[in-house]
Amino acid sequence: MSRYDILHAIEKLDPEKDHHRIMFLSTCYDFPFDTTRALEFALFRTFCAPRISALLDRTGEFSKRAQKRYDDTDIIVSELLEWGYDSERGKRALRRLNQLHGRFAIANEDFLYVLSTFIFEPIRWNERFGWRSLCEQERLGYFYFWREVGRRMNIREIPTDYDVFERFNRDYERQHYRFTEANRRVGAATRDLFVSWFPSIVSPIVRSAIYALLDDRLIEAFGFPRPSPLMRWLVPGALRLRATAVRFLPPRKEPRRRTEMAHPTYPEGYVIEQLGPPGKTPHSSPLTSHVRSKG
Repeated sequence: MSRYDILHAIEKLDPEKDHHRIMFLSTCYDFPFDTTRALEFALFRTFCAPRISALLDRTGEFSKRAQKRYDDTDIIVSELLEWGYDSERGKRALRRLNQLHGRFAIANEDFLYVLSTFIFEPIRWNERFGWRSLCEQERLGYFYFWREVGRRMNIREIPTDYDVFERFNRDYERQHYRFTEANRRVGAATRDLFVSWFPSIVSPIVRSAIYALLDDRLIEAFGFPRPSPLMRWLVPGALRLRATAVRFLPPRKEPRRRTEMAHPTYPEGYVIEQLGPPGKTPHSSPLTSHVRSKG
């Protein structure tokens, strides 16, 4: 296999008709690490919008169960990316996602913004830190894939044009980002979760590295300390160095599926219908069997 076989396969696909296949090849073969990191920071960005952070802060999920909140989101998104929104598993994940969101009154504009981050943040991350550039089919694949997911979530007024949706994304951030205490609490809980994945002796370095990856608008909206110019240079430089090294690695022969990995909250596997905060869970059925982790 050539290092660029996946890219060549993607370039032959139609992003409007084949968007899930494009997403699967791109995220599970060429960019599993980058996709995960990009989506983590995509969600981080949404916490700078006061209406979104206030709702999340009221639930207490981040302060009480940050790892579970992360795992639940990771699993649902991975089910969609890896199996497709129209697969049996994807339909179950979407049903659960809609049940969880249905408990709250969420503005359509906020739904649209969160959806837009899932399209544009992975693209922007790749522009900075990817081992190769995303092709046009991949960028449009993100757009068409998440637009279809949004339709199945009953999100209204989803733009039908890539550039229009990107302008909405940037305009929303300019209009809505501002500091609040809820932002700070939700952002700090998420930051502390990321830090907890590393040995405690390096916690100060990891915390500084996270700040170095956030732009000034996010730093201000969270009330985080500004990173030093040195860290602003070192951390992106380290990620670009990683990208250079990955470019020379042999191609991945099997897809890396996060749905087959062990998750801290669910070491023995998970039931899609039981993801999310404690509460009323649909009765078991033949479709609610455990999904076993293989990682």
